[in-house]
Amino acid sequence: MTYDTVDTPVARAGDQDDDHAGPGSPTGGPAAPGAEPDEPSFDVAHVPGGALAALEAVLMVADEPIPAVQLATALGLPQREVEDLLAELAAEYRGELGGRPRGFELRQAGGGWRVYSAPVFADVVGRFLLEGQTARLTQAALETLAVIAYRQPVTRGQISAVRGVNVDGVVRTLTTRGLVAEVGQDPSTGAVLYGTTGYFMERMGFSSLDELPALAPHLPDVDSILDAADSTLGASEGGSDRAQPRSPALPDDARPSTNDEGTS
Repeated sequence: MTYDTVDTPVARAGDQDDDHAGPGSPTGGPAAPGAEPDEPSFDVAHVPGGALAALEAVLMVADEPIPAVQLATALGLPQREVEDLLAELAAEYRGELGGRPRGFELRQAGGGWRVYSAPVFADVVGRFLLEGQTARLTQAALETLAVIAYRQPVTRGQISAVRGVNVDGVVRTLTTRGLVAEVGQDPSTGAVLYGTTGYFMERMGFSSLDELPALAPHLPDVDSILDAADSTLGASEGGSDRAQPRSPALPDDARPSTNDEGTS
C-alpha cells in the first residue's frame, strides 16, 4: 500500500522557508543551549488531530515496523505514552471504540509497529496485487528456509547436507525475496553464512527467533527410532542369510580329498 505524505503536518513543516524556521530546526541554525538534540521543533498537541493524528502520519509512511522508542523520539513524547496511543489506535481500527472496523489494522511485529491490511481481506488484496500470478514459495524453498531459520547462521553446504540436494538456486531465490541474507563468513572454511532477515520476522509475525515453533513435537521419539533401526537391521541380516544359505555338513568319508597335484 502506498501512502501520500504531501498533506501530512511533517511534510508541510519541511516546506517552510528557511527564514521562518525556528531555533534548533535543520534550517534554523544551532539549537538553543541546553535543548535536547532530537527535540521536535513542533508540539504534536497543537497539530490537527493531536498526538494520535501525528502518530498515524508517521505510521502511514513506514515501510517496515517501527519500534515504539523510535516513534516516541519522532513525536517528542514519553515512550509509555506512545505505547498507550498505539494500543488506542489498534483498538480503534478493530472497531472496539464504537466505530466501524477498518480494512487495515495496526499490529506489533518484527520488533515494531506497522499498519497492515486486515487478514479478512487477504483474498481481495491478493487478487489486486498478484493479478492471477502466484507468489508462493515452492516446497523446496520452504524446506530450505526452515533449515536456515532453525540452524542459522549456516552455509549452503550445511543446508545441502541436511536436505540432501543442491540448494544454490533456492538460496538465491530466498535472498531475492528478502527472506534470507548473508550474515558473515565461516571462520574455518570462509564459506558465506546465511540467516533470516527482519522481513522474514515481519512476515512470520515474530518479534524474535525464540518464537519459532519447537521442533521436538514434530520429531519421532527415541523408542521409535530404535525400533525402526532394529527392524531395518533384522531385515538386512535375514536377507543375508537367505541370499547365502550355508551348505550342509558332510561326513568325513564323503568329503573329497586332494593331493598336491590337485587330483582326487
